[in-house]
Amino acid sequence: MPATRQRLYINVDHVATLRQARRGSEPDPLEAARVCEAAGADGITAHLREDRRHVQDSDVRGLRKVIKTYFNLELACVPEMLAIALATKPEQVTLVPERREEVTTEGGLDLAHDPGRIRAAIEELRSAGIRASLFIDPTADSVERSCDLGCDAVELHTGRYSHAPEERARLDELRHAAERAAALGIAVHAGHGLSIANVRPVSAIAEIEELNIGHSIVSRALFVGLRAAVAEMKEAMRSARMFDVAPPPP
Repeated sequence: MPATRQRLYINVDHVATLRQARRGSEPDPLEAARVCEAAGADGITAHLREDRRHVQDSDVRGLRKVIKTYFNLELACVPEMLAIALATKPEQVTLVPERREEVTTEGGLDLAHDPGRIRAAIEELRSAGIRASLFIDPTADSVERSCDLGCDAVELHTGRYSHAPEERARLDELRHAAERAAALGIAVHAGHGLSIANVRPVSAIAEIEELNIGHSIVSRALFVGLRAAVAEMKEAMRSARMFDVAPPPP
């Protein structure tokens, strides 16, 4: 069934990016998580990359302790990162692709390459009581493969839409993928490059029950503060759907 309500998870990676510019202690992603939750965020997302370019292992351990809503940990599907997830026990792990030379995640997982490895990771996470999500391109093939792999949720990569929101085909890709995933019984999330300027059409897609947004909120916070930036995004989402916040996933 399509979701009637929608959650906002704030990605705190770029708070850590600013801190790592000086290799110091501030700004603190843990404090950012507290402020975001106080401002109405429904969950916190963090991506622990293999190259540790922003979020660090200590951040993950600290976030697990301070987050009072819902912790979504993004990781590459490799043994080292899965071991961290199993030790930390976030409510959800989203498996994402990584390339060392990329500036940011540039596309969804390649589900055709070594699907057995991804299926095994999903089974291991779920056996540990951790909800498993896959970050995928908004295509029918990716949705069908995700279903076959047994994940709980998919996060649709909104990068193509975010780069050209005026192109109707980009929004249609997201809508069709969301409809298909929901029809298959998979929870639908979305994120990457979303901002106040382009979020409303994506938020209005009924099947999408969760948005993960980080960079634009942290950027906006430089001018209006983090609480106000979160509140602005929540209001933009609310105005697009006119519904209350969805409860956390099981």
